[in-house]
Amino acid sequence: MSTADPVSPSNSGATPLDLPSITTAPKALLHDHLDGGLRPQTVLELADRCGYDGLPESDGAALAQWFRNAADSGSLERYLETFAHTVAVMQTPEGLIRVAQECAEDLADDGVVYAEVRFAPEQHLERGLTLDQVVEHVLEGFRAGESAARVRGKRIRVGCLLTAMRHAARSREIAELAVRFRDRGVVGFDIAGAEAGFPPSRHLDAFEYMRASNAHFTIHAGEAFGLPSIQEAVAFCGTDRLGHGVRIVDDITVGSDGDASLGLLAAYIRDTRMPLELCPSSNVQTGAVDSLEKHPFDLLARLRFRVTVNTDNRLMSDTTMSCEMHKLVGAFGYGWTDLERFTINAMKSAFIPFDERLELIDDVVKPGYAVLVG
Repeated sequence: MSTADPVSPSNSGATPLDLPSITTAPKALLHDHLDGGLRPQTVLELADRCGYDGLPESDGAALAQWFRNAADSGSLERYLETFAHTVAVMQTPEGLIRVAQECAEDLADDGVVYAEVRFAPEQHLERGLTLDQVVEHVLEGFRAGESAARVRGKRIRVGCLLTAMRHAARSREIAELAVRFRDRGVVGFDIAGAEAGFPPSRHLDAFEYMRASNAHFTIHAGEAFGLPSIQEAVAFCGTDRLGHGVRIVDDITVGSDGDASLGLLAAYIRDTRMPLELCPSSNVQTGAVDSLEKHPFDLLARLRFRVTVNTDNRLMSDTTMSCEMHKLVGAFGYGWTDLERFTINAMKSAFIPFDERLELIDDVVKPGYAVLVG
């Protein structure tokens, strides 16, 4: 397949592909961190109420800029250091509920109709909450946010992914927590954190438990460490999706004629339609790719991998789903039909029952894009 061919032709009768129009498009988000999407003013207010005095700025705009600058390090490890401040203000029922509610509302205002938002319950125990209480408060916030959005005429459904930290040793416990709450809004399990030195197979017991429970999970892999991390996540752990997975491009060779040759791992991932939770802006910030224009998203899309568009951390990347799509349009010339395909890819890959995925695709996503395509 020639990678020089456009993904889809432009439609002269379509709504202009500008940011305001993209905001109105129905979108599906699979990879978004709760502790990476706080409103800067909320961070300030919660810090004041809980007595946290470690913030680097005392003004909302200045704090937002600090997060963006600190995350622009080119290093995943340094990028992750910014979360110390957001996690610090998410240690109380008030903080957890408010952050989750505002997350759902902000996503709905951005046109997201389905979102899976992840967080690590083990990081929110400093003030005496139990793991179960942490999850209950976050789910309460999501439901409140869905209701508040509905009052404003916005539709969103938020599912929760429970994340275990790959440098810790609580993954089996968090996997059991995810299964315990599977009928109350938790849709799956994940591991996250620095990849180097902490391979997915270190948490094999948790993944085996999830498989034995017929439960869904995704794994952060192929963001900062490359093909070995992806290989372990797929072959040893049996992941349903790849969190990021951007370095699968290392198993693809593009010739001077534009034809691409896939290695065995890349071919397997494409053949099995394994979803890639790609996060363009974040990947540039952490140094996983050199620039947005050099992001392999376009190559993977042209080769018909199941690519999805994601935000990762909206605060640190100063982004939204609409912004991520708009950047991809500017970098690669995508049209509405491409954005619709990426959205349907995400909905097909969601960790909710098939009939519920199909309903959102047929009743919300396709009609929404039909209007925009013209």
